[in-house]
Amino acid sequence: MQETHQQLWDKCLKIFADNLSPEQFDAWFKPISSLGFVDNKLTLLVPSSFFYEQLEARYMGLLSCTLQKVYGANIKLYYNFYQVDKEPSTRVTIASSKPSAAVAPRPGASSNPFNHDEVADIDAQLNPVYTFENYCDSVTNRVARTIGEALANDPKIKTFNPLFVFGAPGVGKTHLIQAIGIRIKEVAPANRVLYITARLFESQYTTAVRRGKINDFINFYQSIDTLIIDDIQDLIGKQSTQNTFFYIFNHLTLNQKQLVLASDCAPGNMEGMEKRLVSRFKMGVVAELERPDYSLRLDVLHQKAEQDGVSFPEDVMQFIAQNVTGSIREIEGVMISLLAYASALNREIDIDLARKVLAHSVKMAKHTINFETITQKVAGYYDLDPDSIFTKSRKREISDARQMVMYMAKKHTNMSLKTIGTRLARTHATVIYACNNIEQRLTLEKQLQTDVSEIEKTLLG
Repeated sequence: MQETHQQLWDKCLKIFADNLSPEQFDAWFKPISSLGFVDNKLTLLVPSSFFYEQLEARYMGLLSCTLQKVYGANIKLYYNFYQVDKEPSTRVTIASSKPSAAVAPRPGASSNPFNHDEVADIDAQLNPVYTFENYCDSVTNRVARTIGEALANDPKIKTFNPLFVFGAPGVGKTHLIQAIGIRIKEVAPANRVLYITARLFESQYTTAVRRGKINDFINFYQSIDTLIIDDIQDLIGKQSTQNTFFYIFNHLTLNQKQLVLASDCAPGNMEGMEKRLVSRFKMGVVAELERPDYSLRLDVLHQKAEQDGVSFPEDVMQFIAQNVTGSIREIEGVMISLLAYASALNREIDIDLARKVLAHSVKMAKHTINFETITQKVAGYYDLDPDSIFTKSRKREISDARQMVMYMAKKHTNMSLKTIGTRLARTHATVIYACNNIEQRLTLEKQLQTDVSEIEKTLLG
């Protein structure tokens, strides 16, 4: 007579009891009950998700050997538990995450995910524009980019798992994590890669719960080889979704699958996110994308202009890079606005038009103009050593440059005439004379007008 699933499970309980202390057996095995054994699939009811996690972590060796002895080598193990106590509609089925016990088949597979059966590919949802080749490099993003590229070039290495990238909005997180996915698909085409936003993940989860398809939802995500989730902070406050994501996260990492996550804040600042999830976010590599520096902003402008096939004067691009400091997204928006203005007004793109566009588009960066800056800019314009301006030399080119420094300092700083003179080892009267001389010459000398205009452009950005 064939033994019932309960009789088989009772045999297992006897083996567990023989190999554990009474306290261990009562705490971790007595509360488990068998729900059924069909087609080599054993389903156990456990009290909670925490219970299942601890069972896998502490007793998988004993559990696996016992189940294979009683049920056979092809045993498949599943856990059932309620996300909400005594609420059947919240019941979740989780496959055992260890290869020592058979696990649930992936969608499209004929057996468990530890063999090499073919699995139908999925749409990775990646934007082909977001490649590493199109990703501008800078000290502000170099660490995250280097790690991301290393991960993508060799998907088998799980040193950086999970990779958690964070930074302010618009600093290039989405581009970077999608570039990782694109490179992985190039290097390992069979790798099941999926990019998704946390908001869409939450929407899919809600729909799955409403339709009674939560197990299908979990099984699908457990079948992914590289899961890339953007704006993971959007799961904050979504307790039930966080719980489900936790199981998916555990399954993927335990089975050597890669997770890449992006957020606008560091894991430690994610108030409202479960502590056990935050802990797992930190267990891999956390890399920050800082706000773009001037060099990166200028590189982005050059690349964007080249990609769009448009010509921007270099001084205009420098002006934009100096003033649009918030994010790469803002820079791209300003370029689009500038092109629209130029087209609508039928005029050339120049500094004046750029200044007009930026006045409406972004908060202009404030430039600090001080005596040292003025001295550097004037000396640079006249191709002189800045130290020469502070000497007693009466050479015409040095004397003219010195007077220009006095004039610019009076016009663009709050320094008194006496203080300006003191900085140049000159008297108050000398500064007055220099400023009056420049002002008089400006009405007559076109070249001097050009000099003042060009120097002020560099000062004011």
